[in-house]
Amino acid sequence: MPVTIAQLQKWKQQKKPIAALTASDYAIAKLLDKAGIDMLLVGDSLAMVALGHKTTLPVTLEAMIHHAQAVGRGIENALLIVDMPFLSYQVSTEEALRSAGRIFKETDAKGIKLEGGYPDMVATIRKLVQAGMPVMGHVGLTPQSVHRIGYRVQGSTPDTAEEILHQAKALVEAGIFALLLENIPAELAAKITDLIPVPTIGIGAGKECDGQILVTHDVLGLSDWQPPFAKKYTNLQETITEAVKQYCQDVRNQ
Repeated sequence: MPVTIAQLQKWKQQKKPIAALTASDYAIAKLLDKAGIDMLLVGDSLAMVALGHKTTLPVTLEAMIHHAQAVGRGIENALLIVDMPFLSYQVSTEEALRSAGRIFKETDAKGIKLEGGYPDMVATIRKLVQAGMPVMGHVGLTPQSVHRIGYRVQGSTPDTAEEILHQAKALVEAGIFALLLENIPAELAAKITDLIPVPTIGIGAGKECDGQILVTHDVLGLSDWQPPFAKKYTNLQETITEAVKQYCQDVRNQ
């Protein structure tokens, strides 16, 4: 049966862990769905792992919609969430409403994800929720702010930890259905998970979150760089390279 947002809320209460991964194409999405994944995020990380950019910043709204359409065709049960890319929601609330509306109208997304928990972003999320659009929040390391904060652990001091906790509470009050916690200390993630009523999904945030997400390319060994918190379950780089070498050899030796 298709996973719903209401089920995520129920699973938090039941302490049933939520398994999530990213997806950017039909073939992989179909396999992940068949394997039983609960939630698939069409993350703006596809800018790096699928399109070859150095950061998530260059990916466009049109590209996100294009990839989300492909992923949607491949899944039957997983809950489909789509990242809103850089500058598709930060300029104004009106722009955010238009961008989010396109995602919901043009894909099978059941929710969208926005980065940040500062007052302006909280106000934007409140408007989106009021318009009937389910929103997942995202605090801690926010890759769209890479040039300001870098790719490093966030919330490692008492002041910054308190700020992230404050952001989490504000986002819940704005109406988010779940919260992604990225690259923050496990103790802080556990505290947030215990305090807020919506599911937390961790990535590099310890095991006490209500669920976990990783970039699928990292899990499958397809990435050139592996974050320290991501477990590689297989090495498809080696498998694919060897298979193609054998194919080339067969063709050339006919």
